[in-house]
Amino acid sequence: MPRHLLEIDDLTHEEIATILHLAESPVSEQLRGKGVALLFEKPSNRTRNSMEMAVVQLDGHPVTIRPEEVGLGKRESTGDIARTLSCYHAVIGARVFDHATVKELADHATVPVINMLSDAAHPLQALADLLTIHQEFGKLKGIEVAYIGDSNNVARSLAIASGMVGINFRVASPSGYGFSDSDMERIQQTGVDLLQTRDPNEAVAGADVIYTDVWTSMGQESERDERLQDFSEFTVTADLLKKASDKSIFLHCLPAHPGEETTREVLDGSSSRIWRQAENRMHSARALLMFLLNQGIE
Repeated sequence: MPRHLLEIDDLTHEEIATILHLAESPVSEQLRGKGVALLFEKPSNRTRNSMEMAVVQLDGHPVTIRPEEVGLGKRESTGDIARTLSCYHAVIGARVFDHATVKELADHATVPVINMLSDAAHPLQALADLLTIHQEFGKLKGIEVAYIGDSNNVARSLAIASGMVGINFRVASPSGYGFSDSDMERIQQTGVDLLQTRDPNEAVAGADVIYTDVWTSMGQESERDERLQDFSEFTVTADLLKKASDKSIFLHCLPAHPGEETTREVLDGSSSRIWRQAENRMHSARALLMFLLNQGIE
């Protein structure tokens, strides 16, 4: 059976270390003459470009597919689409609204399936984040990460990844936007040193990495006004960053909304590593493909 990456803990700690090493290793030609299907329910700048270029760098051919082109779950069942794409491609990637969709693809595909984002998880982003943190500090174990904002799919995957590699994780969210009980249970199973608070100042104090994401994600547009009000005290400002470690860095998975979750001053500031982080989406995706095509298939 092929290995899939639907959530970051589908990998082991050792496998994450291997992928991070591969991200900075010479590029192979493992996809020569092969295709990779990239199915997008949700549009993306970084995901499409990073995945397409990762495939090209491995000498493969990326095929980007919109859901209306295959009638995802309407004209044709998701399972049949997975079987069909498996006939042509070495890997399937899917960026979807509902995590159940990417899971159904994995249940029926005969090639590896990569979750390029779902409502529950964003493992590709977590890999890029770990790579960026390691490049900056030369280590992962013992690093203090403070995530400010909605405890969403990005935060969840990063929290799980943090526990797997020995990063200490703090998250500050307004009431009603923290991790659910089931999320907390799964995250804590990693053995992570986890702090969940409603106070951004408490989360940021002495932290090495300050991380934020948009307050309103795709599919939540009807909640925007309410979210702007609920998150009004959770903007990552230059003053808030002063409470972090002297050598702290700022990360954001992008796109950013200056004036909401952070400021232009922070995004363009000396501690910002958002563009290296964005570039690392490509390097970590390429490394994951190399892993799945080589060591990851049992």
